[in-house]
Amino acid sequence: MTIKTCIFDAYGTLFDVTAAARKAAHEPEHAALEDTWPTLAAHWRDKQLQYTWLRAVTGDHTNFWQITQDGLDWAMEAMNLNDPGLRERLLALYWELDAYPEVPDMLAALKADGFNTGILSNGSPEMLDGAVESAGLEELLDAVLSVETVGVFKPDTRVYDLVTARFVSPRDNVLFVSSNGWDAASAMAYGFQTVWVNRAGLPMDRLPGKPTHVCDDLTAIAELARTL
Repeated sequence: MTIKTCIFDAYGTLFDVTAAARKAAHEPEHAALEDTWPTLAAHWRDKQLQYTWLRAVTGDHTNFWQITQDGLDWAMEAMNLNDPGLRERLLALYWELDAYPEVPDMLAALKADGFNTGILSNGSPEMLDGAVESAGLEELLDAVLSVETVGVFKPDTRVYDLVTARFVSPRDNVLFVSSNGWDAASAMAYGFQTVWVNRAGLPMDRLPGKPTHVCDDLTAIAELARTL
């Protein structure tokens, strides 16, 4: 069993989803967020994920940009933030999220070792292109795969099928890396080898699949891939 392809979830895995709220909070016109931006970011992310799951179950699909706006609107209302200017700024910042510091070197190491690299994300193609370009990762990725191709969010198996189809690869030749425990577990049940990037030190999700490996950041991914 040899890994040929390393695939990454995007939001929360390669890109820091808290960056939009954090950056806004450091802008003078949004200084009121200085102490509360972590709560806003957490509410926003939680609702964003919940809405993808609910829409996957009900079959009422929409694109991830709409999901992102809906999640922010809920979060702002929950925190009594009636500020259209702040909303506009947060959404603009979401198109240029910071990559985690170790990401460029990690991807460059994988490419140097001959691995295929790619993203598999709930994000819409336009959002993903914006994030990849903003982070300067274009030359380090062989493919950026969006669920919009199949019209359903993770963890539907049709999403994971996009990887094996794009790279014409057996499932066990793929290493899938995600910061979402449920995503890593679902990908493992699908047949990928998986890494859960557990930055927050959370408990393991009680799901049928169990991630093959757990780490607290992406630094050792290239070294790990060489051993599998």
